[in-house]
Amino acid sequence: MRGLGISGSLRNGSYNTGLLRAAQESAPDGVEVDLYEGLAHLPPYDQDVQDRDPPAAVRHLRERIAAADAILIATPEYNGSIPGVLKNAIDWASRPFPDNALRGKPVAILGASTGSYGALWAQMELRKVVGIAGARVLEGELPVPRAHERFNEEGRLVDDMLRDRLASVVERLVDEAGILLAAA
Repeated sequence: MRGLGISGSLRNGSYNTGLLRAAQESAPDGVEVDLYEGLAHLPPYDQDVQDRDPPAAVRHLRERIAAADAILIATPEYNGSIPGVLKNAIDWASRPFPDNALRGKPVAILGASTGSYGALWAQMELRKVVGIAGARVLEGELPVPRAHERFNEEGRLVDDMLRDRLASVVERLVDEAGILLAAA
């Protein structure tokens, strides 16, 4: 089974990317979680470009999403919402609607921030956006507050309780993807 992790952060040393790396480590046997690293290469969404011929970076994003059995998205919180680059990626992936790469895809949402709420508002916003695009968003969020205290200098997750909660989210996502694959 193939999963795809998408981090909404472009920052080197991102806690959200670190969270996805920890998810890779906690994936059950037989499950591979790849990281999508092309967020910075996506042009701003433009329907005129979409209707003519989407750029290679957009086609690559859509292909990666379509090839995955499940998606794991980790988002920081900027001004109480999701980062523009992540929203832009979802906008590109959601086209053409309704037959897009996200349609029916199981998605789990995570978020880390240095604040006290763990990107909870951003996770709620992302849940709405991805759901409207047609994905099957798993119930519940995984907020990671005070992320700077939960990762070491190398960007590795050091909070064992959080690691267990993350493994549970990954397991639920794999179970949901397995149900969909069996039904296909």
